[in-house]
Amino acid sequence: MVRLGDQLKTHPPSVRRGPLLTPPVEEGPPVNTDGVRPPPAEDVQDPRTFGEDVVSARKEYPGHSGAGIATLAVRDLLAPVLLGRDADLIEGAWQAMYQEALLHGRAGSVVRGLSAVDIALWDRSARAAAMPLHKYLGGHSDEVPAYASGGYYLEGKGVDGLAAELQGYRDLGFTAFKIKVGRLGVEDDRARIAAAREVIGPEGLLMLDANNAWSDLPSALRALRRWEEFDPYFIEEPFAPDDIENHARLARATPITVATGEIEAGRWRAKSLLDAEAAVILQCDAAVCGGLSELRKIADLASAYGATLAPHWFHDLHAPMVAAFPAAIFVEYFVGHDIHNIGSLLDREFDVANGVIRLHQTPGLGFGFSEEALDRYLVGPWEVVEK
Repeated sequence: MVRLGDQLKTHPPSVRRGPLLTPPVEEGPPVNTDGVRPPPAEDVQDPRTFGEDVVSARKEYPGHSGAGIATLAVRDLLAPVLLGRDADLIEGAWQAMYQEALLHGRAGSVVRGLSAVDIALWDRSARAAAMPLHKYLGGHSDEVPAYASGGYYLEGKGVDGLAAELQGYRDLGFTAFKIKVGRLGVEDDRARIAAAREVIGPEGLLMLDANNAWSDLPSALRALRRWEEFDPYFIEEPFAPDDIENHARLARATPITVATGEIEAGRWRAKSLLDAEAAVILQCDAAVCGGLSELRKIADLASAYGATLAPHWFHDLHAPMVAAFPAAIFVEYFVGHDIHNIGSLLDREFDVANGVIRLHQTPGLGFGFSEEALDRYLVGPWEVVEK
């Protein structure tokens, strides 16, 4: 039996044989974002788990700013219920953390901290078994399809710049693409969508990400009816995440598939979306929803409803999960590090060809953080929290 130790080293979460260590968050490299909700530079969590077998794991990011809240949750709230537990009884650890967090936050930064620890525990366990994570989970494939995510708004970029970006993705072999909508007027965005369709051709999948652009149904319907002729594969996050009713009303009123869920936490919230028929593509993120333990329950739930899972963001994290969950259909993939800057912190990245990610065959998630990058971006010393 491998037990978690008597101390916690958090950077933010980390579980180790000696101390469970809590480092300060890392500030990642500058992020070039130009979506509807422009964030500041991202903070990255580096949860590390160490058992008696000296297997380490580290992952995930708690959001664009304020990552210290997640670190605080791990250090003061979650670590005390983890220390000394059997490191392989991950579902038990998840339940203990969730129960402890009930009064402090069943979503948001507290659950992001929980998610990071849970992911690290799964990574540790797969490494201890000397198996790639997707195979440890009983996966169905060594490769998964990806869509090229981009099409952000940038000053001076314009329609021609968007077309050139998408052509670059197409030249790399991608056949599915996502662009931003909702920041400009309906007709200006229509011109962007038309240019995108022209570049990717009639067979390419074109996904639209509104980032909660609309607050009322008539505005959303007006836009989508002007864009329907370009055959969007889905419209993502048309409304605020709590506005489930408008998601459902929109889904009934347009032939365009509605997708949402990237900042939702818990299988119960996913069930609410599915029960309301507010979305048939769930975009739940393992780093946000409660970790791998919760995402696999959401994937099974989606399958039971005839829905699908296309996780949001971090392709290095989600590709093994998509390869393990039959209900999962796509990995969101970012080319380069301009938007998805987390890649510049990692010691290895996926091989991608013709829009297909070839999964790592090394144990666990198959990557770690570059120590050089950590030395550069850590904002303070590690902190030891003892039981």
